[in-house]
Amino acid sequence: MTGNVDVVVVGGGYAGVMAANRLTQRDDVAVTLINPRRTFVERIRLHQVVGGSDDAVVDYREVLAERVRLVVDTVTRIDAAERSVTLAAGGTVGYDYLIYAVGSGTADPGVPGAAEFAYPIASLEEAQRLRLVVDTAPATAPVTVVGAGPTGIEIAAELAEAGRTVTLVCGGVLGPYLHSRGRRSVAKRLARFGVTVLDGPGAKVTAVTRDAVRLGGRRELSSQVTIWTAGFGVPDLAGRSGLSIDALGRLLTDETLTSVDDVRIVAAGDSAAPSDLPFRMSCQAATRIGAHAADTVLARIAGERLAPINLGFFGQCISLGRRAGIFQFGSKDDTANGLYIGGGPGAKLKEFVCKHTVKHLADEARKPGSLTWVKDDKRQELLRVKRGEALATR
Repeated sequence: MTGNVDVVVVGGGYAGVMAANRLTQRDDVAVTLINPRRTFVERIRLHQVVGGSDDAVVDYREVLAERVRLVVDTVTRIDAAERSVTLAAGGTVGYDYLIYAVGSGTADPGVPGAAEFAYPIASLEEAQRLRLVVDTAPATAPVTVVGAGPTGIEIAAELAEAGRTVTLVCGGVLGPYLHSRGRRSVAKRLARFGVTVLDGPGAKVTAVTRDAVRLGGRRELSSQVTIWTAGFGVPDLAGRSGLSIDALGRLLTDETLTSVDDVRIVAAGDSAAPSDLPFRMSCQAATRIGAHAADTVLARIAGERLAPINLGFFGQCISLGRRAGIFQFGSKDDTANGLYIGGGPGAKLKEFVCKHTVKHLADEARKPGSLTWVKDDKRQELLRVKRGEALATR
């Protein structure tokens, strides 16, 4: 392909910014990033927004390459046949290639009363709204956090450290990703803060009211502020646009992250489902998937062989208030092991990761193509097993 190539990136989160920056390796590629906000949001700091220790906002000039054109708007439809996207404010933007990086947000709770009376925290606006609710609630008001993944643990610790009375309803186990040793460490820290942790099969929420959370077995918890962190969903843009999606709504792609419907559309981040075997939603994965999505587009422009994604992990880090945290080490296949760093050192390591993630974006803006990452060959084994199971059921 010769001449100027227009690439539109939909979504300005970790994956979208990384992809947009990496695309600037070629002088003949014009990159447009479309995002609803004028600023970059550090989603891994949203619990700090609620606690008042950070605003989780970074100016795009700090993380986005100068050559990338930022359009502040929302894409309402992708027209693959016309190679264009429709904007909420009116008009369309054409493309030669599109990178779909719309990220993730709050999932439909599917629990009576949760949508009306519980507060999600998957976006900046939701976190800001929740902060106002917490700030105006009496100091003695009982707070219930539903969901014990990283977000639930972090918001529970943040508020308990500030003196709030917090109950964490796990719906299963505390910190599902964590190794049992790391889980015990987190449980001890939460206990020091006075957090009541309800786990196991009886800790599933059946309904939420204005001032209570109901569990199985007719148990009811008094709750003046209920925070919902149980699960994430993805925007329905791909499905509304007639593209193939998985059960959660992520764009179905092959292993190069190319849409199964259109070679001009490539997915990145939480909204990508390569081979219907998506990676764990995380900023750790998003930046690397964003980089690979850009590499796929660049290879296609150059007429080069497309490479399958090869992504390894190193673990998970969780804040436990402002003075403690845990870095749970994991194998490259994203399986937690018995090694972890907790307490004060864990907090410092978590803060390092948060700052370094933004630095990765800024470094890619200045020197596109510089990001490298850990690889994991076990994914190919998983794919072979998946394909074998699919053949066996035919």
